[in-house]
Amino acid sequence: MAQIIDGRLIAGNIRQEVKQAVDAHTSAGNRAPNLAVVLVGEDPASASYVRGKAKASAEVGIDSDTLTFPDTISERELLSEVTRLNADTNIDGILVQLPLPDHIDETRVINAISPKKDVDCFHPASVGALSIGLDGFAPATPAGIVQLLERSGIETSGAHCVIIGRSNIVGKPLANLMLRKGIDATVTVCHSRTKDLSVMARQADILVAAIGRAHFVTADMVKPGAAVIDVGINRIEDASRERGYRLVGDVDFDAVEPIAGYITPVPGGVGPMTIAVLLQNTLKAAQAV
Repeated sequence: MAQIIDGRLIAGNIRQEVKQAVDAHTSAGNRAPNLAVVLVGEDPASASYVRGKAKASAEVGIDSDTLTFPDTISERELLSEVTRLNADTNIDGILVQLPLPDHIDETRVINAISPKKDVDCFHPASVGALSIGLDGFAPATPAGIVQLLERSGIETSGAHCVIIGRSNIVGKPLANLMLRKGIDATVTVCHSRTKDLSVMARQADILVAAIGRAHFVTADMVKPGAAVIDVGINRIEDASRERGYRLVGDVDFDAVEPIAGYITPVPGGVGPMTIAVLLQNTLKAAQAV
């Protein structure tokens, strides 16, 4: 039976570390770190994520400003707001909640954020620094995965890490992080067009599922004793639940858990780590001023 990696517990430890560091920062006469979150429209999921980020920020002593705009805002107006935040010396980090309305070019908006305040690590300059191993902000979800592994005592040096998914948010940046000196994994990135994907997956000492398909990873894809990290968050219908659905990952947890050495649950695995790393990045931005 696999050891369950408790993302909520580990994220809680990180938040406590950030709180202590923020207290030390402000005790030294500095203002509190400040995160500006830009929310466009009224998407319930996005609004919920933003509320969670604001609550987590407050708990560790980070100030958080949520700027809410109607989905009718023009791209030019939104870019103007980003420019204003870039120039505001009281703002350390800027996060634009995605997705944006169809009439707004997300890439153009992300590229407008100052790399010095790009706590999401989406700007091309941030991505470039990551790819060549320069110090900078860590992409929240991939860095959260690395910390889950490290804080769970899972050996990464020399391990074969197979990542299923090649997104710019998880798959590609995670590959870069796992290759870094000090982590030293051997990395294979698979995707929907990979031939013999199951064969590739079974070679993994560390298997990361980030493909966005419910229960995609089955028992026959997992090497006994492997660490299985499930990034997926998928809704499936469940009439027994009051809301009519439940959340599941990209891994068939019940089938894989008896085989794996370690496994993350959904929810309560990778998810809480994303906000924890965002808090780390916001503190880092404030300390760099």
